Amino acid sequence: MSDRSRREGLLTVDELRTGVAAGTIDTVVIALPDMQGRLQGKRLTGRFFLDEVLEHDTEGCNYLLAVDVEMNTVGGYAMSSWESGYGDFVMRPDLSTLRRTPWHDGTVLLMCDLLDGAGQPVVAAPRSILRAQSDRLQGHGWRAMVGTELEFMVFRDTYEDAFSRGYQHMTPANQYNVDYSILGTSRVEPLLRRIRQGMDGAGMRVESAKGECNLGQHEIAFLFDEALITCDNHSIYKTGSKEIAAQEGMSLTFMAKYDEREGSSSHIHMSLREDDGKPVFAGEGKGDRHGFSPVFEHFLAGQLHAMRELTLFYAPNINSYKRFVEGSFAPTAIAWGRDNRTCALRIVGHSPSSVRLENRVPGADTNPYLAVSAMIAAGLYGVEHELELPPSFKGNAYTADFQRIPTTLREALELWEKSDLARTAFGDEVVAHYANYARVELAAFERSVTDWERVRGFERL
Repeated sequence: MSDRSRREGLLTVDELRTGVAAGTIDTVVIALPDMQGRLQGKRLTGRFFLDEVLEHDTEGCNYLLAVDVEMNTVGGYAMSSWESGYGDFVMRPDLSTLRRTPWHDGTVLLMCDLLDGAGQPVVAAPRSILRAQSDRLQGHGWRAMVGTELEFMVFRDTYEDAFSRGYQHMTPANQYNVDYSILGTSRVEPLLRRIRQGMDGAGMRVESAKGECNLGQHEIAFLFDEALITCDNHSIYKTGSKEIAAQEGMSLTFMAKYDEREGSSSHIHMSLREDDGKPVFAGEGKGDRHGFSPVFEHFLAGQLHAMRELTLFYAPNINSYKRFVEGSFAPTAIAWGRDNRTCALRIVGHSPSSVRLENRVPGADTNPYLAVSAMIAAGLYGVEHELELPPSFKGNAYTADFQRIPTTLREALELWEKSDLARTAFGDEVVAHYANYARVELAAFERSVTDWERVRGFERL
């Protein structure tokens, strides 16, 4: 099992009591991941949390899972509306997630699960969706081990300045491609170091930081862990890194595609283990399946089978689809290959015990809870239906004859709503909830006039 209990930065309730009594902790942030994977919640005094919330929970408006990206109330959601009065969820603290946030003095943070008025899990909440898929895995005696590689772009502008300028004419932290460059990354090292140290102090296992291809683009990687732990860490890291950048007078973005150059990804690595830690994917496979178990072959075949109809959970925004460009290291072909970065699914691992799949479809804007849930659901479909794995691909998958990842949010929405697999795995309520999310985004975009249209048409049309 996870070694969280040995990690500095993670706290027990007794340690929290001691810190509050000593005056070293005065604030408790209780947070939930929303539909976009962002942290929403509130700041409580340490004493109030211990005296009241620890035993009796707290509340938050149920519109937190029924608004658009800009927090506008929108129609079409069954769980929350003007007609139902916009009531409250119960926010139940998950004490296993209690941790320090070193970038805020005297502050700790913990995640919560959402319950409805009857005390039942809110099924469309991202943590609930992932818990449900993890329970399905547990029914086979397995648990998912997950790592995410999250890229971002850094600018030497404050968030306020960027907003005031409409996010135009910003100054990237690097003026040239710094992929793997030690010199290039040293220009931003004070910020990257603060982020690494902050996340380590919050109980995360930081591995490394490296430069990427686009101007000012970087990546910080963390050690893999159990699925829910990794997704919680992912969301806390996204929020914390933005907060740290703001404190440094800088800004960073996790947009999937900020400009016409390379987009920012969130590659997701996944393997399965039995309760005793034995790797499920390791086996006696030969040839292009060397080291594969039959379970892994079926699990991987399920990823291929379900990729198009579950793309909405990998690429949830209009901007997500701008990233899928041939020759950009973002995939377009639904294929698998060993250590082949042109395929949607890349198989890595230097030994049978470390073999795992890397899903290269999600961008940095993905909601990790939903993306990981989709991977589990797809894999289980492959296992339960004993799908046959096609041969691996060697070469340039961009130019090969494979099915393609959907190219627009509208296409992904249509596939999602028609998917029997999605309805069976997640239920009608979840399918309807996230279909409405996509329709809201499409409607907002279709009402907008973009800079591209003005440049193209102001004078010349």
